[in-house]
Amino acid sequence: QVQLVESGGGLVQPGESLRLSCAASGFTFSSYAMSWYRQAPGKERELVAAITSASISTNYADPVKGRFAISRDDAKNTVFLQMNSLKPEDTAVYYCNAYRAGWGYYWGQGTQVTVSS
Repeated sequence: QVQLVESGGGLVQPGESLRLSCAASGFTFSSYAMSWYRQAPGKERELVAAITSASISTNYADPVKGRFAISRDDAKNTVFLQMNSLKPEDTAVYYCNAYRAGWGYYWGQGTQVTVSS
């Protein structure tokens, strides 16, 4: 059974940091590209950051470049999103995604991140 379980969300003040984790099970984690998406109320889900299998490369949405960092630990089947200098506009539900060409994709259930003073 495939599972992606996000954790680490919460309420923080502007300028603070959070680290999201996504623990994967039920598939060959190391063979999948991993991504973080987010969805704010009334908005479409958008890509935040992605990392290829074997951590060959990473990709970031313009609004988070220089503030967020995606990484993965294939030994622990976990992908991380380090979020620094958080802004109110970062408030959203953050979702973990696993994708492998020809094999399909999986989603986690999401974790809420709220940035507010």
